[in-house]
Amino acid sequence: MHGLTTEYAPNGTLRVALNHGNRILVSRAADGSPQGISVDLARALGTELSLPVEFVEYERAVDVSDSATSDAWDVCFLAVDPKRAEVLDFTHPHVRIEGRYLAGPDCTAETSDELVASGAPVGTVEGSAYSLTLQRKPGAEHLVVFPDIYAMLAALDAGQISAAAGIGDVMDAEAALRPGARTLRPPFMEIRQAMAIVKGRPQAAAHLRDFLGQLAANGGVGEILEAHGVSRQSAVVPDQALT
Repeated sequence: MHGLTTEYAPNGTLRVALNHGNRILVSRAADGSPQGISVDLARALGTELSLPVEFVEYERAVDVSDSATSDAWDVCFLAVDPKRAEVLDFTHPHVRIEGRYLAGPDCTAETSDELVASGAPVGTVEGSAYSLTLQRKPGAEHLVVFPDIYAMLAALDAGQISAAAGIGDVMDAEAALRPGARTLRPPFMEIRQAMAIVKGRPQAAAHLRDFLGQLAANGGVGEILEAHGVSRQSAVVPDQALT
């Protein structure tokens, strides 16, 4: 185990990157400390390894992925994407989240396909999993990239874009705050979240894959999701991870 823990955490503390841009997986408690699904999974891993856990907090997924080679953290939580996999070794996904369009009050599209076909400007957040995916799909030329979700929503409210792309449950919550706004169906993608470790740590990468797979298989991931108000049905068990 010593060799394994040294590979995971060369400085003796497991440094875990958190992405506060994904409100489904992580948030802040009243005292400002991080809480949520990612936090509980990280602590479970720390217990498994008998390592103290330190959280390295970011506001955007792109900030996590861009810092992967800077020795700022050891393990992270991100959606699986081929571009990110160039510098990260991912586990199988453990939770699926829908990506949905939030249509503004003046948007006439009734479905996601109609929105893309219309050529209307659609906002997205720089470096997010859904941005990386949408940039490879038809309609990419109509995307308007914003530095963060707040700038994107402000542009939607100002009528500068017709719709905004994002995490389904977050877009649903934002729609409820805006008279005339709604989310479109079907989802434009299924975002599959996983844990990942910086490349070059093969023993730790294999252990992380097994750790999360076993936790999903025995229902532990489902319990953590449910504890934070997310349906157990969103959990991905190992035999579903690649389907």
